[in-house]
Amino acid sequence: MVNESLESKENNDQAGKTVQINGNGHEKNHDAEDNGHHGKPVQIVISESEHSFRLNETALENILLQSDIQNKKVVVISVAGAYRKGKSFLLDFFLRYLERNNDKTTDDWLGKDDEVLTGFPWRGGSQRETTGILLWDKPFLCELPDGEEVVVLIMDTQGAFDKQSTIKDCAVIFALSTMISSVQIYNISQNIQEDHLQHLQIFTEYGRVALEDNNCKPFQVLQFLVRDWSYPYEYPYGEKGGADLLKERLEISPEQHEELRQLRQHIHSCYEQLNCFLMPHPGFVVSTNPNFKGRLSDIQPEFRDCVKSLVGSILAPENLIVKKISGCKLTCKDLLNYFKAYMEIYQGDGLPDPKSMFQATAEASNVTAYGKAKEYYSKEMDKICGPSSPFMKLEILKSKHEDIKVESIKQFKTVRKMGGDAYSQKYLEKLTKEIDEAFERYEVENESKNVLNIFRTPITLAVMMVVLYLLSGILEFAALRMLSNLVDLCTTLVFFAISLWSYIRYTGKYTAVGGKIDDVANAIWEQALESVMTFLAQKSTEALTKNIQTKKNQ
Repeated sequence: MVNESLESKENNDQAGKTVQINGNGHEKNHDAEDNGHHGKPVQIVISESEHSFRLNETALENILLQSDIQNKKVVVISVAGAYRKGKSFLLDFFLRYLERNNDKTTDDWLGKDDEVLTGFPWRGGSQRETTGILLWDKPFLCELPDGEEVVVLIMDTQGAFDKQSTIKDCAVIFALSTMISSVQIYNISQNIQEDHLQHLQIFTEYGRVALEDNNCKPFQVLQFLVRDWSYPYEYPYGEKGGADLLKERLEISPEQHEELRQLRQHIHSCYEQLNCFLMPHPGFVVSTNPNFKGRLSDIQPEFRDCVKSLVGSILAPENLIVKKISGCKLTCKDLLNYFKAYMEIYQGDGLPDPKSMFQATAEASNVTAYGKAKEYYSKEMDKICGPSSPFMKLEILKSKHEDIKVESIKQFKTVRKMGGDAYSQKYLEKLTKEIDEAFERYEVENESKNVLNIFRTPITLAVMMVVLYLLSGILEFAALRMLSNLVDLCTTLVFFAISLWSYIRYTGKYTAVGGKIDDVANAIWEQALESVMTFLAQKSTEALTKNIQTKKNQ
């Protein structure tokens, strides 16, 4: 195949390096800055021994959880297909567009004829080099026509159907990239053949299971990209010719075998949008010359024109497709949850059952909805009862809590989720329980802000002693000695209570007795002293304010 010489070359350490092959066929490392890029490809899905894959969570979190992007909607462009078919070579044009055209630094984002094409590393040759899934670690911020800013991620995948990969390896990589991306570019050579469609069958089966739960198609855009198209006299290069070819290839007719009809029906039912783009041959310098480094001058003009049209049809602001699952648009933080959930189902020895894929998606969608609802509750409660907020009366705090709790649960229920109400019930119960537990913490924190609460018992008892002492003097003056003696006895008991409470607080002993003293003091406070103290505090505040205002006027 003429494009077999173009494919990605992975640099195993991925430590800020990209790899380029020099004229002698040897690797040549460059810092990403030297290549004109402010980023590098990072391996987020690692191929390990025994044909297994591992998620590089740290690397993925470092990309998706950056503070300025984690809550923004995300667009994921992925390329998948057979190995040695120029996927990474193609992606570098996408990077060049995003870095130049999006920043408006130049109208002609393709650049000068002698510029070397860099970004995702690629090289000539027939042997597979890239394994797993690579993600460009620089997220690109792009503005949609409505003014919303979204994050664009570019993803490269391990080539399929080489001598080292099993059917499971190919299926895992293709399935992961299809489920994670909003636009999956299916990179194929020369023509759309029946085997290309059959390779999609396992993913369409997953889609069929997912459709049993809701009316949303599980995948968004599948972009067939036919490289080295040799029949422009039948279907011209570009979108129009691709659309006509795809319509003919996916046509369903009564004469077809039942298996072929079902395959096409599944593909249509699983993707919201099916596109096709026909690309010309890039030129023999690209496909056969080991000294080729990606210079535009070595690429056929017709190919360059088609690349420009293809990239614009996917990355122009009006064409960007935000990632959705079950009808809900995802943020970068949401995408991380789904990536983790999907990776878990591929840890076994065999291919996962489509049902397990469905369950993973249902779980991830519920976890995301639960996380957002809980985050809403915490955010709103922090506004009224955070560390910097003043003390709030318990009745008011409880009322605010109930209102925010109702709204939080409402948000969880209204978010579209897979799995139905029965599957969501355990997450709803978990959300309700954790909200109630969180309120208990807010209640304690609120109480800790009230200085009077901390010293309520000794203040109450001390006020009682003063009142009883004055009352005793009045009774003594009125010659009511018996009542005066009774009040003196009460004063002595209150003094003893203060002394005992202080001893309990100091030693930590007899806490039950201390609790009883607190209960009695609280009852007296609430029934007799609280309104008085509140009135005195208000009057003091008013007097102080008036005094300050008088001094200012003077």
